[in-house]
Amino acid sequence: MDALYLSRIQFGLTIGFHYIFPTLTIGLAWLIVAMMMHAKRQNDPVARSAARFWTRIFALTFAMGVATGITMEFQFGTNWAAYSRFVGDIFGAPLAAEGIFAFFLESTFLALLLFGEKRLSQRMHVFSAWMVAVGATLSAFWIIVANSWQQTPAGHLVVGNRAELVDFFAAVFNPSTLPRYTHAVTGALIGGTFLVMGISAWHLLHGRHRAVSAYALRLSLIVACIASLAELALGHAHALQVAKTQPAKLAAFEGLFNTQANAPLLLFGIPDAEAGRTDLALELPGWLSIAVSGSADTVVRGLKDFPRDEWPPLLPTFMSFHVMVALGMFFIGFSIVGMVLLWRGRLLKNRVFLWAAVLAIPLPVLAAELGWAAAEIGRQPWIVQGLMKTRDAVSPSLAAGNVWFSIIFFSCLYTILFAVWLFLLLHKVRQGPEDVRAAEKVAT
Repeated sequence: MDALYLSRIQFGLTIGFHYIFPTLTIGLAWLIVAMMMHAKRQNDPVARSAARFWTRIFALTFAMGVATGITMEFQFGTNWAAYSRFVGDIFGAPLAAEGIFAFFLESTFLALLLFGEKRLSQRMHVFSAWMVAVGATLSAFWIIVANSWQQTPAGHLVVGNRAELVDFFAAVFNPSTLPRYTHAVTGALIGGTFLVMGISAWHLLHGRHRAVSAYALRLSLIVACIASLAELALGHAHALQVAKTQPAKLAAFEGLFNTQANAPLLLFGIPDAEAGRTDLALELPGWLSIAVSGSADTVVRGLKDFPRDEWPPLLPTFMSFHVMVALGMFFIGFSIVGMVLLWRGRLLKNRVFLWAAVLAIPLPVLAAELGWAAAEIGRQPWIVQGLMKTRDAVSPSLAAGNVWFSIIFFSCLYTILFAVWLFLLLHKVRQGPEDVRAAEKVAT
């Protein structure tokens, strides 16, 4: 394997590992806000204990996100120097904004949230929780701005061998920014709620911290149901944007080879790029055309409408997209079942649902990883859609051996970091939230 292919593997490894943690912390931050506001308004020691416990989980996971996020930015200089020279004028702005406007906001107020409860007024302490959540959500915005510009570049002018920024707002709010941002943040909200649901269910199954765990389970379940249903609509909106601005990617998502009206929506299949067909296809005739425009007569472009060397890698794009969609439908069904059990007063006693909640903890993270993979692999062979191909972006003097060494090093390092995070997380979970009486005593 050459330096280009290895550099793609390395970047996929580093960003894939990092993406675990924002997927959990963004949603978790907003749940903590809800818990703290409830604790303040109702003077509820149960909500206060829950907020304090989940703040500790948030801080641990946030620290891992920071440690793993720094690595990615160095790769633009080491592995992707040609890309950095081409887009540096544009790509650097959102990354700088993320550090200035989001990261420092989040980290500063996290310190106040963790250590300021006895030193700050209750109102200021709740405000700190709000700022942590806002900072986490803003951080995601600027990162997605940078990546969305690669998908649908705008607000630039190519001068020589460089893309120069001419319209900051056009670049920031390029056609894919808001659809991708709302889709990603709602997915992260699902990730945080499923983490809270699963750990709360585990405590209930073991008869521990029942009041706090029951409260956290109910709250996270309600938010998970709302977010899962919203994600269906937001995912559809994002798909409409892809159909308009990246039709080759949409064709790869759906295994659609021939341009046609009455285009089918594929539920299952195995696309064969060489044969130009999808085997074992289970499809809904006309539904892709209807989804794109509301009419079965709408013509949807197939892969054969594009040059063969501009097709995305078909099978990984298709499979990652379809498994992500299947998981999204599972989240909707699972949360609705939970809401029915809650309405009937049987949620806390249904051990099958509680065990399912424990086992489902990693699924939103998996869905987020698959969504990212579908978006990034589906953009290939472009690193910047229509402007620069990935093969032209790699550092020209980079040796494959050096990349091999860094892949092995990062793999070992991330294995250790993940083991440490998991060990500390399980330790905090076993400790559980503090006794409600202790929370009440601290508050007074």
